This record gives sequence, C-alpha cells and structure tokens, in this order.
Amino acid sequence: MAETLQLLKCGVRFEPPTLVLSYKDWKSGKLRRRSMPLRNFNKNTGVERIIDDLNSNPRHSRYIRLLSSAQLQRLLTIVKDKLSGLSLEASIARNNAMDTINPEENLNRVDPETLQRKKLIMDTSFEQKRKKPGDPDFQYNVEVDFETAVVETSGWDSEESDVDF
Repeated sequence: MAETLQLLKCGVRFEPPTLVLSYKDWKSGKLRRRSMPLRNFNKNTGVERIIDDLNSNPRHSRYIRLLSSAQLQRLLTIVKDKLSGLSLEASIARNNAMDTINPEENLNRVDPETLQRKKLIMDTSFEQKRKKPGDPDFQYNVEVDFETAVVETSGWDSEESDVDF
C-alpha cells in the first residue's frame, strides 16, 4: 500500500504538537494531508519514544514510512526545542549544527540524542557513496596503494618492551 503514496511536504504544528504530512495517493490521484498528533509530548520526552509510538500506531505507520528517519528526528527535535522555550530560528540553527559532521569533533563527549543524529547522518552519507553490484562504476576487488607516511613511534610498541603473558 505504501508504494502508492508519494510524500510532497512535511512539517510540524506547535500548538498542539502535531506532525503534518502532505502526500499524493497515486491510486486515487488525490492530494491529501495527514495530521498526526504527538500525544504526551513535552520538553522531557525522548524523541526515540515518540518515533516508536508513531511507528507502532497502525493508523500512522504507513505514513511515517514515507519520511527518512533523519528527517523525522529533525522535525521532532524542533518541536521539543520549541516546547523547551527555544525560538524557531535557534532550533533550526541547532539542528543544522547537529546535521553536519566535523571530523575534529569528539563524539564521545556528546549527549545520546546528538550522537544518534550524527550516526544517522554518517549512515546516510555512506549509503549515498557506496558502490553496489549493478552500479555502472562498480569494480570488484579494488586495490589501492597509499603513500607511506612517516610512522610515529611510541614507547609502548617498541620491541624492547615485549612481555610474554
């Protein structure tokens, strides 16, 4: 059934917290809008719990599958930020920062929500760049020679400190 639906727009309503999707039903040829209330959603609610609730709801799961998980998390985080008192502009700026990957950033020191978002972005980027069998530029067993860089040595890896266990 879901293959007959095409997502056109998605958004949120803040009062009451609601996820709104506009889609086209190819079976009937009609444009439709679906509003999904985010029940019991407040500033302390976990975004993952709401996603699980929406996916487990038989009335909404068909429509939730139209959104990517990163897009759904972004929308729900904006609603959560607004309920926490952040302005819409500040929330969008915060979400844009969460959606960028900085190789110098230490992900061991971020909160679990940020870590989950960063992992979703990395997974999406990986899947976009991945070469699969059937792709026009796919090659099996590619070998690449890397230039040998200066290898840093450390005291812990010297041969003199070998200890037999």
